[in-house]
Amino acid sequence: MDHRDGSVVIGSGGLRLRRWREEDLPALLEAYEDPAMRRWLATQVSGADGAAAWLEAQRRGWATGTRFAFAVTEATTDEGRVGEPLGNIALKRPDPRNDCAEVGYWTTAAARGRGVASRALTALSEWAFAEFAEQGLTRLELMHQVDNEASCRVAEKGGYALARVIPALPPDYPLDGHVHVREAPSAATLSRPADHRAEAAGTGGGPASGR
Repeated sequence: MDHRDGSVVIGSGGLRLRRWREEDLPALLEAYEDPAMRRWLATQVSGADGAAAWLEAQRRGWATGTRFAFAVTEATTDEGRVGEPLGNIALKRPDPRNDCAEVGYWTTAAARGRGVASRALTALSEWAFAEFAEQGLTRLELMHQVDNEASCRVAEKGGYALARVIPALPPDYPLDGHVHVREAPSAATLSRPADHRAEAAGTGGGPASGR
């Protein structure tokens, strides 16, 4: 079992990032009914089988060390219980030898306008740089479609500067995309051209992978 299986990340303002569980699946399905989710996410989840397959994909990502997806929740509710998911945030490392990884996220309709996405992004970024420092992780990227202004603001609040614009690739990517970058505290702030168009969950940056 990966030592990160029990990872819990505490963010600012009472946020808690933890692994997804089977009891979260009704909330997951409800989140994917939101029109904004249908607009920005390349992959959709529907029905019990679809939700179960999505959860299995997240578990597989943890097991292989290529994708670390967290449910974003409030640390506790008014009743003292851990809250239902407010969103999803993931670190994607398809090649652990690479010094660069990607982050992606989505939030539920009820969570928007509360700073949940930017706080979760900050918490995940700090966790990733600390967790994978010895493996050479020095750079995180977040991608979104150019007209997704909300994701642009989230990236900037999370410390991700706009690094470059990548051209549209119709039909899958009808508009240009933004690539935002955050460097590890000790890393030089250098920009490099991307050799692929990867996805940022909830941002329309590219096709989802087990999202």
